[in-house]
Amino acid sequence: MLKRISILAILIVWTFPISAAEGVVHLATSTSIANSGLLTVLRPAFEKSSGLALKVTAVGTGRALRMGRQGAVDAVLVHAPEAESHFVFTGYGIDRRPVMFNYFVIVGPEGDPAGVREAHDIQEAMARIADSGAGFVSRGDDSGTHKREFRLWDEATIEPYGNAWYLELGVGMANALKSASDRGILLINPC
Repeated sequence: MLKRISILAILIVWTFPISAAEGVVHLATSTSIANSGLLTVLRPAFEKSSGLALKVTAVGTGRALRMGRQGAVDAVLVHAPEAESHFVFTGYGIDRRPVMFNYFVIVGPEGDPAGVREAHDIQEAMARIADSGAGFVSRGDDSGTHKREFRLWDEATIEPYGNAWYLELGVGMANALKSASDRGILLINPC
């Protein structure tokens, strides 16, 4: 089952060029972006036009931003606008630019145990998940997807934490999807 629930900008935030003099640009990006294959396409063009090698580290958005704050990377490419704005506002990055967007969907078993297909909006969909107790997998990894999930629960005025139906895994998207599929329960997925 798929239900579009939001559009979220994916942004790039350039930090101070700590390693460009060495001929390398270090980029921390979200696992979703790395797994999409986008960088496989963009890397050769970047390297050819800049004359610099691109070294990519794929982690959750929260960790990528922490790497930027620590000066461990030259740039971050992530998808959590509020966290990115804070990153730039507090002086850790400059030149924040939207470069793409993604949709988030609620993914779950064909039987739709929470009745999400019948929801009129995202708040109702989240309430149906909570009320049904059908089960929900959270990445639980401080990623952009995880941050967006927090906002959706808040907007629906639902506190999922501590409920038996709510499972935080602390893993990336691929493992979260597999776990939800194995358990026959729901999760939020960017696509």
